[in-house]
This record gives sequence, structure tokens and C-alpha cells, in this order.
Amino acid sequence: MFGFYRFACVSPVLRVADTAFNTAEIIKSATAAVSNGAAFVVFPELCITGYTCSDLFHQEQLLEKSFGSLLQIAKAFEDSDAVIAVGLPLRLFGALYNCAAFVQRGKLVAVTPKTFLPNQREFYEKRHFSSGRDLLRGGAQGGPLLCRLEGVGEVPVTNFFTVKGEGSEVRVGAELCEDLWTPVPPSGELALAGANVIVNLSASDALVGKRDYRRNLVMNQSARCMAAYVYASAGVHESTTDMVFSGHLMIAENGSLLAESKPFSRETEILYADVDVQRLNMQRLSEGSFQDYDSRSAYARAAIFDGLRPLEKLQYRYVSPTPFVPSSIENRDKSCTEIFNIQCAGLAKRLEASHSARAVIGLSGGLDSTLALLVVAETYKLLKRPANQILALTMPGFGTTKRTRNNAVTLAELLGVELRTVDIQKACLQHFSDIGHDPQTLDVTYENVQARERTQILMDIANSEGGIVVGTGDLSEIALGWSTYNADHMSMYAVNCDIPKTLVRHIVGWYADRSARLEAGENGAALASVLKDILDTPVSPELLPADEGGQIAQKTESILGAYEIHDFYLYHFAKYGATPEKMLFLAKYAFASKFGEDELKKALAVFVRRFFTQQFKRSCIPDGPKVGTISLSPRADWRMPSDSGYTDWL
Repeated sequence: MFGFYRFACVSPVLRVADTAFNTAEIIKSATAAVSNGAAFVVFPELCITGYTCSDLFHQEQLLEKSFGSLLQIAKAFEDSDAVIAVGLPLRLFGALYNCAAFVQRGKLVAVTPKTFLPNQREFYEKRHFSSGRDLLRGGAQGGPLLCRLEGVGEVPVTNFFTVKGEGSEVRVGAELCEDLWTPVPPSGELALAGANVIVNLSASDALVGKRDYRRNLVMNQSARCMAAYVYASAGVHESTTDMVFSGHLMIAENGSLLAESKPFSRETEILYADVDVQRLNMQRLSEGSFQDYDSRSAYARAAIFDGLRPLEKLQYRYVSPTPFVPSSIENRDKSCTEIFNIQCAGLAKRLEASHSARAVIGLSGGLDSTLALLVVAETYKLLKRPANQILALTMPGFGTTKRTRNNAVTLAELLGVELRTVDIQKACLQHFSDIGHDPQTLDVTYENVQARERTQILMDIANSEGGIVVGTGDLSEIALGWSTYNADHMSMYAVNCDIPKTLVRHIVGWYADRSARLEAGENGAALASVLKDILDTPVSPELLPADEGGQIAQKTESILGAYEIHDFYLYHFAKYGATPEKMLFLAKYAFASKFGEDELKKALAVFVRRFFTQQFKRSCIPDGPKVGTISLSPRADWRMPSDSGYTDWL
């Protein structure tokens, strides 16, 4: 289903050197995970015997029992297509290796020997095991090295696996514990070779601060590899002679931690996450350096899984309804400050490079122009220039309401900028007469005349004042083409061009709270108050007359659909190349309690149609700073023909 697969990692209760007990617990917990939809279940390093057996690893009895346990585990899942990864000591070619074994449909599919063996401080793995480095280089014919195991036959020795069958291709790379901690982890090369999921069977002991460091390693490696990383570590029932283990379980996807277990559980812990392999595959086509690597040799050494069970229903995955908005409340100030700093740095450079004393901005009393003015005001502080060098123009037209007009005036006064009012109605009526348009016909011409009149005023006053026009349009409007060509579509520097509407709202809300907290006296409280009223005002271009009560009649979201939905679609379409079917599926999951399917479908049709048909506006948008991972600038991230068809997307 749309490339989703459920992965599970387990830290089981165990008894050191008691293979029968451990095998029963592995089968029990793996059965529970598979019954819960897991396509791939990962256990810790040496889980069949326990990691802390020490010199017992040189006992024939333990080695024979652990191998018999492996066959028993495989047989227990002979009717399942799930892959079970377990750890055990395994003799290969006359030496003993710390191995991950992969079983599916009752068969031992492959074994992966550990490459890097820690042999310092509390670890002494080289006392018992050999490195699998040479074995993983493959056989003489270029394929994986084959080892013959009693009662099994020939088994590939490899750390790379592909899935046979159709759908989003899952390619799995395997590491064992220390492999991750080395300067050049095997997972890096495996990812370049095509692995989009890395599994790590681990036994990492608990030390002060190590959990955080371990988490950072997993998240960073998943980001560098642009892959999912499934990590399972040994738990508290390992021997505590010299060490304690916490049972750390983690599943990360491209730098984001999807799930993490609580430490020091005394019960068997199973952690689940629904991994979007299709998204990883699509992202690799447009980002990273994966296209520069020859993966043919790695594919030749790959073992093959019969196929993984696709997911039928999302359960262990959070899909944010506002993917552009920072999710952490704790980091709100940090993230908004960083965004603000990027915007201000870009504008400061443009003002200096253009030798402009003044920034000229159209102030409507709406969200976008409010954020733009706040950015301009902060930029002037940064440049140590007086605020009154900023020129804000309010240009009331046929649809301007008292509420937005008053908010614009109040905001300008509180920020100390110069405010001028230019009423555009007379000029627009003259223009209607000049072009032969009936002003009672409230069509697109009626609206666009007002928008272009405002831009003409801004540009001409900027010329006369030796300044530049600062654009206010946001990323959502750019995506939907919700601007008048060569009007609000145009400026000399667009500070909001990479900020979608949901994020604009978030930043203005943050600035309001910040003002109430940091600004001294009544000014801070007044600024917070006007910003909050602007946040509560319906989004509107105010190009059509107000209603009988003087309230905004032309509400953008009543026409287009909620910006929250459009921003959601934009994120998944532009960043991950999601199909419309997948976007709708994710939206239904993310907005289950807020929007119905009919509303989501309607908004999706509007998004697709407008995104494709309005590309001609994006092909010539002004300069502006890239802030997030998605930009629609033709000079940066997004290039597409202005006249392409879009019926396949509908």
C-alpha cells in the first residue's frame, strides 16, 4: 500500500546461555509482531545465546544448541512471508563469527557476519570472533560467498538483500552494533549501493549519556543514508557481571525518529513503525549523491527475499497535518528565530547591494504583509537603520474593510514606520473607463485592475524614494498561483517566498507571544494584540466589496479550500513526488478528525489544476531567500514546463 511496510524491533527477555528459553521467547515475540502486521522483525545481537556468554562461546554445546535454535525459529515461520533477523555465534569456514541470520518461509535466507569487532575497555569480541570483512567481499564469480551449513545447504554470506516482486522495492542492508560506530560504517556504502532500509542487531551497554549519543548516531546515519534505520539492542537480562544493557530500540527514517522504546524494561519490548519506502526511493531520485555510485556489484552480492507483506493500514506512524510547521513546542522559539534570521539576512544583503535607503511595502492588514513588515523592521534593526526609513503604504480599494485598514495603521504606528495612504478607487474607476470595463461586473478584470494599480503605486514610489519594493506573497500562493500576474506577483525582493501560509501563521503567532513577553510596557502588549487580531482575520485579497455588515465577503479558503490542506499536498507532492492517490490517503489519515473525504478530494483537484496551470507565474518570480527544504523558485528547486498536461494527476 503506497510503499508502506511495518518494521518491528524486539528486545526480549532472555537467560544467558539458555538457548531453549531464548528461542521460545524469540518465537513468541516474533509471532506477536508478525500478527500485528510486521513484515520485518529485528532482534538484538547474539540474542539466541545472549551477548554476554564470554568464553562459553568456545563451548561446543552452546554452538550446537544455538544453531539448532536457528533452525527451530525458521521452521516456526515457514508459513509466513515475514523476515525474522536474529543474532547467534556461527561457524563459517572453520572460524567463529558473530552473525545476523535472516529467515523467511522456513528457510535461512542469508547470514551477515559482523565486520568491526570492539576490543577495548569492557569489550573483547576478538577473543571469541573473527571479522567478516573478507567474507562479505563476495565469491570468485562476483556473487555472494556461499557457505554450506549442515541440514541447510548453501547459504549466501552477505549484508545486502533485495525483495523479489512488484511494488516499491525494498533493499535491506545489515550491520551489527559496532559497525555503526566506526568512522565509515558499512551502511554508508550499502545505502549508496541501493539499500533503503538498514537493520542493526546490537548489544550496546548503558553508560551515562550514551543513550543520547546512540540515538544521534542512528538518526544521523539514517539521514546520511537517506534510509530507514531499524535498531535493536540487548536488554537488562544480559549478564551484569561488568555491564548493564538497557534494551534500546529505535526506528528512524531519513533523520527523523519514528519510534523509540523506554529504557530498562524488564519485560519483552516490541517497537513498531510504518516505514514509507516509496518516499525514500523517490527522494533519492532528486536528492543526495546516490546517482553517482555504481551499485551493480552490490546487487550481484545480494540475497533475495521472496517479498514483504505490504501494509494495509497505517497505525505506527505519525503523519503531521502541518508538515511545514515545526512540531516541537519546546523548540518553537529556536526554529522561528532561525527562519526570521534567514529572511532578515537575505533582505539586509539586498538592501546593501542595491544601495537602497528605503524599503517600500504594501501593508494590507493581512497575514502575509504583516510578516513581511515584521521582517523588514527586524532587518532595519540589524542594519542599525531607523524604522522611519521603512515606508508602508496602505491602499484601500473596493473591498477594503475597516478591520484590516485599522490593523494596518496600528501595526505601522507600533513599529514606528512611515505610513502613507493612497486610495486606489478613483484611479481604478478611471482605468475601467479607459479599457471599457463596466465596474458593476465583478469579474477577474475588476479584481486584477486593483492589484496592478497597487503594484504600480509601490514601484513608482520606490523609484521616487530610492528604495526597493519588498514582496509579501507566500509559498502557498506561489504554488497555487493565487496572485495577479505582474501585480502582487512581482516585487524587487520577496521575503516570504519560501514560507507557506501555515508557517506564516505560526511565525506571526510566535512573534505576538514574543512581543507580549519581551517588549517593554504597553507597546509590547498592543503589538501582540493587533497581531492576534490579524491572525483571527479571514484570509482575503479584499478585491470584492464587503458584505452589508462591512465584513470581508471574499474569503480565499472558501474559494480554494483550506490552506492547511493545500500546504499538506504541496509538501508531499514537491518533496516526495507522491501520487494524488497517496496524497489523499495520507490526508485522510492526518486530517481524520478535521476534514471529510469529499473536502479533501475537492481541495486535491484544485491543488493539482492550479499547480500545473500557474507554473508560468513561477517561471518569473522575484528573488527571495530559501528557508526550508521546499522552494518553487525556477533558479533553485523547481523547474517544470509552463504548458504541461495534468490529466494524469486527476
